[in-house]
Amino acid sequence: MPEVRGIPFDAPLYHGDREHGSAFLNCQAVQAVFTIASDVERLLPKQLTPAADPAVGVVGIANYGSSIVGPYLEQYSGIEVRDPGGETGFYIPYIYVTTNDAALASGREILGAPKKLAHIALTREGSLIQGTLERPTGKRLLTITAQPDSRLRAAARQMFSTHTNFYSVRHLPPVNQFGKGAATQLVKWCTNRTFRRDAGGEEVLFTGPVSLTYDSPSVIDPVHNLKVGEIMLGTYEEYDSSLQAIDLLSDA
Repeated sequence: MPEVRGIPFDAPLYHGDREHGSAFLNCQAVQAVFTIASDVERLLPKQLTPAADPAVGVVGIANYGSSIVGPYLEQYSGIEVRDPGGETGFYIPYIYVTTNDAALASGREILGAPKKLAHIALTREGSLIQGTLERPTGKRLLTITAQPDSRLRAAARQMFSTHTNFYSVRHLPPVNQFGKGAATQLVKWCTNRTFRRDAGGEEVLFTGPVSLTYDSPSVIDPVHNLKVGEIMLGTYEEYDSSLQAIDLLSDA
Protein backbone atom coordinates (compact mmCIF):
# COMPACT_ATOMS: atom_id res chain seq x y z
CA MET A 1 0.00 0.00 0.00
CA PRO A 2 1.69 3.27 -1.09
CA GLU A 3 2.53 5.36 1.95
CA VAL A 4 2.31 9.12 2.32
CA ARG A 5 4.55 10.65 4.92
CA GLY A 6 6.43 13.81 5.66
CA ILE A 7 9.91 14.51 6.94
CA PRO A 8 11.98 13.67 8.90
CA PHE A 9 11.43 10.12 7.66
CA ASP A 10 12.00 8.57 11.07
CA ALA A 11 9.59 10.98 12.81
CA PRO A 12 7.25 12.58 10.25
CA LEU A 13 4.66 15.21 11.10
CA TYR A 14 2.06 13.25 9.14
CA HIS A 15 1.60 9.92 7.41
CA GLY A 16 -1.15 7.94 5.72
CA ASP A 17 -1.81 5.91 2.59
CA ARG A 18 -2.93 6.83 -0.90
CA GLU A 19 -5.69 4.20 -1.04
CA HIS A 20 -7.78 5.67 1.76
CA GLY A 21 -6.76 9.32 1.69
CA SER A 22 -7.51 11.54 4.66
CA ALA A 23 -10.37 11.43 7.15
CA PHE A 24 -12.14 14.34 8.83
CA LEU A 25 -14.82 13.53 11.39
CA ASN A 26 -17.38 15.52 13.38
CA CYS A 27 -16.98 18.58 11.17
CA GLN A 28 -18.95 21.81 11.43
CA ALA A 29 -18.73 24.58 8.84
CA VAL A 30 -20.32 27.88 7.93
CA GLN A 31 -19.80 29.35 4.48
CA ALA A 32 -20.93 31.99 2.01
CA VAL A 33 -21.19 31.57 -1.77
CA PHE A 34 -21.18 34.85 -3.71
CA THR A 35 -20.41 36.58 -6.98
CA ILE A 36 -16.96 38.12 -6.99
CA ALA A 37 -17.00 41.85 -7.74
CA SER A 38 -13.31 42.06 -8.65
CA ASP A 39 -10.95 40.72 -11.29
CA VAL A 40 -9.81 37.19 -10.44
CA GLU A 41 -7.80 36.42 -13.58
CA ARG A 42 -4.57 37.56 -11.93
CA LEU A 43 -5.14 35.12 -9.06
CA LEU A 44 -5.63 32.05 -11.28
CA PRO A 45 -3.07 29.73 -12.89
CA LYS A 46 -3.20 29.97 -16.70
CA GLN A 47 -4.68 26.45 -16.97
CA LEU A 48 -7.85 27.44 -15.09
CA THR A 49 -10.66 29.77 -16.13
CA PRO A 50 -13.60 31.15 -14.14
CA ALA A 51 -16.58 28.80 -14.42
CA ALA A 52 -19.09 31.66 -14.47
CA ASP A 53 -19.39 35.32 -15.39
CA PRO A 54 -19.24 37.03 -12.99
CA ALA A 55 -16.92 34.67 -11.18
CA VAL A 56 -18.29 32.81 -8.15
CA GLY A 57 -16.44 32.59 -4.86
CA VAL A 58 -16.76 30.71 -1.61
CA VAL A 59 -15.46 31.65 1.82
CA GLY A 60 -15.90 29.33 4.77
CA ILE A 61 -14.71 28.43 8.23
CA ALA A 62 -14.68 24.81 9.37
CA ASN A 63 -14.04 23.09 12.68
CA TYR A 64 -12.64 19.58 12.17
CA GLY A 65 -13.43 17.73 15.39
CA SER A 66 -11.09 14.87 14.51
CA SER A 67 -8.78 13.98 11.64
CA ILE A 68 -5.73 11.86 10.90
CA VAL A 69 -3.63 14.93 11.76
CA GLY A 70 -5.72 15.86 14.82
CA PRO A 71 -8.43 18.47 15.44
CA TYR A 72 -8.11 21.99 14.05
CA LEU A 73 -9.99 24.91 12.53
CA GLU A 74 -9.59 26.10 8.96
CA GLN A 75 -10.57 29.14 6.93
CA TYR A 76 -10.68 28.79 3.15
CA SER A 77 -11.33 31.04 0.17
CA GLY A 78 -12.07 29.62 -3.28
CA ILE A 79 -12.83 30.70 -6.84
CA GLU A 80 -15.09 28.45 -8.95
CA VAL A 81 -13.11 27.40 -12.03
CA ARG A 82 -13.10 25.08 -15.01
CA ASP A 83 -10.04 22.92 -15.67
CA PRO A 84 -8.61 21.81 -19.07
CA GLY A 85 -10.68 18.61 -18.90
CA GLY A 86 -13.93 20.55 -18.57
CA GLU A 87 -14.53 19.72 -14.90
CA THR A 88 -15.38 22.39 -12.37
CA GLY A 89 -14.16 22.97 -8.86
CA PHE A 90 -12.61 25.64 -6.68
CA TYR A 91 -9.13 27.10 -6.93
CA ILE A 92 -7.81 27.94 -3.45
CA PRO A 93 -5.80 31.19 -3.35
CA TYR A 94 -5.94 31.56 0.45
CA ILE A 95 -6.29 29.05 3.26
CA TYR A 96 -5.46 29.21 6.98
CA VAL A 97 -5.33 26.74 9.87
CA THR A 98 -5.03 27.02 13.62
CA THR A 99 -1.85 25.89 15.35
CA ASN A 100 -1.63 22.37 13.93
CA ASP A 101 1.77 21.83 12.34
CA ALA A 102 0.77 18.54 10.68
CA ALA A 103 -2.28 20.09 9.00
CA LEU A 104 -0.16 22.99 7.78
CA ALA A 105 2.74 20.88 6.48
CA SER A 106 0.69 18.13 4.83
CA GLY A 107 -1.53 20.63 3.03
CA ARG A 108 1.40 22.58 1.65
CA GLU A 109 3.72 19.67 0.86
CA ILE A 110 1.25 17.19 -0.66
CA LEU A 111 -1.39 19.42 -2.27
CA GLY A 112 0.22 22.83 -2.56
CA ALA A 113 -2.60 24.34 -0.49
CA PRO A 114 -1.07 27.69 0.60
CA LYS A 115 -1.80 27.20 4.29
CA LYS A 116 -0.70 29.71 6.90
CA LEU A 117 -1.16 29.66 10.67
CA ALA A 118 -3.79 32.05 11.99
CA HIS A 119 -6.31 32.61 14.77
CA ILE A 120 -9.66 31.15 13.71
CA ALA A 121 -12.87 30.89 15.70
CA LEU A 122 -16.28 29.36 15.08
CA THR A 123 -18.80 30.26 17.78
CA ARG A 124 -22.54 30.13 18.35
CA GLU A 125 -24.67 32.65 20.21
CA GLY A 126 -28.40 32.11 20.20
CA SER A 127 -29.54 31.55 16.62
CA LEU A 128 -26.36 33.03 15.15
CA ILE A 129 -23.13 31.36 14.10
CA GLN A 130 -20.02 33.43 13.60
CA GLY A 131 -16.65 32.58 12.09
CA THR A 132 -13.63 34.88 12.34
CA LEU A 133 -10.08 34.98 10.97
CA GLU A 134 -7.30 37.01 12.59
CA ARG A 135 -3.61 37.21 11.69
CA PRO A 136 -1.95 38.26 13.96
CA THR A 137 -4.17 38.39 17.03
CA GLY A 138 -6.37 41.47 16.85
CA LYS A 139 -5.96 41.93 13.09
CA ARG A 140 -9.44 40.83 12.01
CA LEU A 141 -9.25 39.84 8.35
CA LEU A 142 -12.80 38.56 7.87
CA THR A 143 -16.04 37.72 9.65
CA ILE A 144 -18.84 35.40 8.55
CA THR A 145 -22.11 35.73 10.43
CA ALA A 146 -24.97 33.35 9.64
CA GLN A 147 -28.47 32.62 10.88
CA PRO A 148 -29.14 29.07 9.59
CA ASP A 149 -32.87 28.94 10.20
CA SER A 150 -34.17 26.59 7.47
CA ARG A 151 -33.28 23.36 5.69
CA LEU A 152 -31.51 23.71 2.38
CA ARG A 153 -34.18 23.16 -0.28
CA ALA A 154 -33.79 20.98 -3.36
CA ALA A 155 -33.40 23.96 -5.71
CA ALA A 156 -30.40 25.28 -3.78
CA ARG A 157 -29.09 21.74 -3.22
CA GLN A 158 -28.33 21.49 -6.95
CA MET A 159 -25.48 23.98 -6.57
CA PHE A 160 -24.19 22.14 -3.53
CA SER A 161 -22.33 18.87 -4.18
CA THR A 162 -21.02 16.31 -1.73
CA HIS A 163 -18.09 15.73 -4.11
CA THR A 164 -16.02 18.84 -4.76
CA ASN A 165 -12.88 19.29 -6.81
CA PHE A 166 -10.16 21.68 -5.68
CA TYR A 167 -7.03 23.07 -7.29
CA SER A 168 -3.87 24.54 -5.81
CA VAL A 169 -0.32 25.34 -6.87
CA ARG A 170 2.54 23.45 -5.26
CA HIS A 171 5.71 25.49 -5.58
CA LEU A 172 9.29 24.63 -4.61
CA PRO A 173 11.70 27.56 -4.89
CA PRO A 174 15.13 26.89 -6.45
CA VAL A 175 17.99 26.01 -4.12
CA ASN A 176 20.51 28.25 -5.90
CA GLN A 177 20.91 31.01 -8.50
CA PHE A 178 20.89 28.47 -11.34
CA GLY A 179 17.31 27.46 -10.64
CA LYS A 180 18.08 23.91 -9.55
CA GLY A 181 15.29 22.10 -7.76
CA ALA A 182 12.53 24.54 -8.68
CA ALA A 183 9.09 23.11 -9.39
CA THR A 184 5.67 24.68 -9.93
CA GLN A 185 2.81 22.19 -10.19
CA LEU A 186 -0.95 22.56 -10.50
CA VAL A 187 -2.51 19.92 -8.26
CA LYS A 188 -6.10 18.65 -8.52
CA TRP A 189 -7.65 17.14 -5.41
CA CYS A 190 -11.12 16.53 -4.04
CA THR A 191 -13.23 16.11 -0.95
CA ASN A 192 -16.22 13.83 -0.44
CA ARG A 193 -18.63 14.70 2.35
CA THR A 194 -21.25 12.62 4.13
CA PHE A 195 -23.64 14.88 5.97
CA ARG A 196 -24.64 13.94 9.49
CA ARG A 197 -28.30 13.00 9.88
CA ASP A 198 -30.38 14.15 12.82
CA ALA A 199 -32.80 12.05 14.86
CA GLY A 200 -35.44 12.50 12.15
CA GLY A 201 -33.11 11.17 9.46
CA GLU A 202 -32.58 14.53 7.75
CA GLU A 203 -29.19 15.89 6.76
CA VAL A 204 -27.75 18.62 8.98
CA LEU A 205 -27.53 21.11 6.13
CA PHE A 206 -29.13 24.47 6.82
CA THR A 207 -29.32 27.83 5.11
CA GLY A 208 -30.37 31.33 6.05
CA PRO A 209 -29.20 34.95 6.03
CA VAL A 210 -25.42 35.34 5.93
CA SER A 211 -23.01 38.24 5.82
CA LEU A 212 -19.33 38.25 4.90
CA THR A 213 -17.16 41.24 5.74
CA TYR A 214 -13.45 41.94 5.29
CA ASP A 215 -12.96 43.89 8.48
CA SER A 216 -9.37 45.03 8.16
CA PRO A 217 -7.70 44.55 4.75
CA SER A 218 -4.05 43.50 4.79
CA VAL A 219 -1.50 43.45 1.96
CA ILE A 220 0.17 40.56 3.81
CA ASP A 221 -2.99 38.43 3.84
CA PRO A 222 -5.15 39.84 1.01
CA VAL A 223 -8.22 37.65 1.44
CA HIS A 224 -10.21 40.74 0.49
CA ASN A 225 -9.10 40.23 -3.13
CA LEU A 226 -12.24 38.10 -3.48
CA LYS A 227 -14.50 41.13 -3.26
CA VAL A 228 -18.06 40.28 -2.31
CA GLY A 229 -20.67 41.13 -4.91
CA GLU A 230 -24.04 39.40 -4.40
CA ILE A 231 -24.45 36.72 -1.73
CA MET A 232 -25.95 33.69 -3.45
CA LEU A 233 -26.11 31.19 -0.58
CA GLY A 234 -25.17 30.80 3.06
CA THR A 235 -24.94 27.38 4.71
CA TYR A 236 -24.27 25.65 8.00
CA GLU A 237 -23.20 22.00 7.70
CA GLU A 238 -22.25 19.05 9.89
CA TYR A 239 -20.48 16.18 8.15
CA ASP A 240 -17.66 13.65 7.87
CA SER A 241 -15.28 14.01 4.96
CA SER A 242 -12.43 12.37 3.08
CA LEU A 243 -9.78 14.06 0.98
CA GLN A 244 -7.78 12.63 -1.91
CA ALA A 245 -5.21 13.93 -4.37
CA ILE A 246 -6.30 13.27 -7.96
CA ASP A 247 -3.61 14.36 -10.38
CA LEU A 248 -0.99 16.86 -11.51
CA LEU A 249 -2.55 19.02 -14.22
CA SER A 250 0.76 20.66 -15.06
CA ASP A 251 4.37 20.23 -14.05
CA ALA A 252 6.39 23.25 -15.08
